[in-house]
This record gives sequence, structure tokens and C-alpha cells, in this order.
Amino acid sequence: MKNRTTLLLAIAAVAVAGSGWSSSQAQSMPIAEVSHIHGIAVNLSDPSQLYLATHDGVFLTSADGTAEQVSSNTDDYMSFTSHPSDANTFFASGHPKTGGNSGFLVSRDRARSWEQVSPGFNGPVDFHAMTVSPADPNVLYGLYGEIQTSADGGKTWEVVGAPPADIYGLAASVSDPQMVYAATGQGVMVSRDGAKTWEPSGPAGQPASFVKAAPDGTVYAFVVGSGLVHLAEATSDWEPITDRFGDRVLIHFAADPSNPDNLFAVTQHSEVIVSADGGKSWKPLG
Repeated sequence: MKNRTTLLLAIAAVAVAGSGWSSSQAQSMPIAEVSHIHGIAVNLSDPSQLYLATHDGVFLTSADGTAEQVSSNTDDYMSFTSHPSDANTFFASGHPKTGGNSGFLVSRDRARSWEQVSPGFNGPVDFHAMTVSPADPNVLYGLYGEIQTSADGGKTWEVVGAPPADIYGLAASVSDPQMVYAATGQGVMVSRDGAKTWEPSGPAGQPASFVKAAPDGTVYAFVVGSGLVHLAEATSDWEPITDRFGDRVLIHFAADPSNPDNLFAVTQHSEVIVSADGGKSWKPLG
């Protein structure tokens, strides 16, 4: 019960806490100083680099251990995901600095400029979780109270149903646009009918702080009591990778499409960490 409470409080704190820096500060800084990270994505043009979507804009890491702001604004990007094959295109939702909700946003110039493609259903929405299907990039899922889905690249949205539990993350399958995973307060769950109905997947009963489908089809999750686990989509068995994280909770995750052993994660303290051995050991990025 203590571990479950710790995880829930950690995720809640990340969802509501403020940023550790202001837009008046330098726009290039050590990676360790970038705070309040809401999402990450590997740069498809250079997998050694990582996009960091934060409370104050989008940053791109460099090999010298710094991160530079690439977005032309300092808006709050509450959800953030990359196009599975187009290095120029990103999807997001959140809050503009002027207030309110931003609706569904698309960038076609590597996260520099953003446009609202749709307000979402009954919007403008503020998706706190969002995923795009690698099997069909026109299919997207977003969480705004209920689960919404789009089949036309985000131009139009419809509500498909209530979430199965408190959702912390969504991850579309790489092989089936109708299959989507959810990291919830009751563990990892899976839908095989486009988020209409759900069933448990993986270690049940313990909260999962994230779920992510890697480009090779492997599904990763962080589960209380089990640590980092993974699932090959061809099987139904989740296997442990490591639970050696101490009090750290992984809340965001990304995999290098060119090398499945290279994994990236963000903890509840906005630590950006990297693994070069498939998740068995981790060290700070940069």
C-alpha cells in the first residue's frame, strides 16, 4: 500500500507542479536543469538526441550534455508524441501561456512552430495522455476526461468511452491501430477495439506509471512492485527487466528505433536517464 500511495502521489505532483525555471532564463542549459518534463521522443534524424516537452516549451538534447529550446514559444505541452516515421512531425496538447486549453496541435518543422488542427471533441481539449498508432498514423487516442479518438490525423475527434481507471499514459500497438494500452492506477490494461472495452494486461492490481510500445513491437511499463517490465506483442507474458530504481518512478519512456537496446526515461523528479543494455542498467543522460 505504501508503494502504491507513493507512486500515485508522485504522478499527481508531476501533473500539477510548476516549472523549475522561467522563460526569462537562458534557453540552453544542462539537461539536469530542465524540469517538469511531460513527454519525450527520440530524434529520428539523430537517435542520440531526445526531445523534451515541458511546462515551458520543447527542448532538444545534445551530446555535450545540454538541452536547447527548439519551440518558438514557452507554452505548456502536457502531452507530446512524435510521428512514428516522419522526423519533422510531432503532436501535442496542453496550455498556451495566455491561458486556457490548446486543443490538438501539430508541428511539421521539428517542434519549432505549432498549429491547432482541431479543438478536439467538446474542446478545446487538454489531452494529458495521447498516442499515435504506428500501424496507421492517422489514428490517434487522447485522454480528456473521457477517451477520444481520431481516424483522420487529428482533424476530427469522437468520444469512444470512459477510461478503465485513472490513466497515466496511453500507448498504441505498432501492429494494430485498434489495439491500445493504458497505464492505470490498477495496472496495465489493453483494448483491442479502439478503446471501447478494456481488460487487464500484465501484473494486475498495482499502479503502472507509464506504458510505451517501442518501434520493434516490445511494450514497456513501470509497475509498482515489479519495476520496469516488458512484453513482446507476440506473447501475453510480461517479463521483469529491473527493479533497481530505489524511490524513483519512471513516468516517461522512449526507445531508439535504430537500436532497441538504447532506451530513455524520465523519473518523477525530471531526471533524464538512459540505458544502453535494454533497460538493465541506467545512468543520467549527458
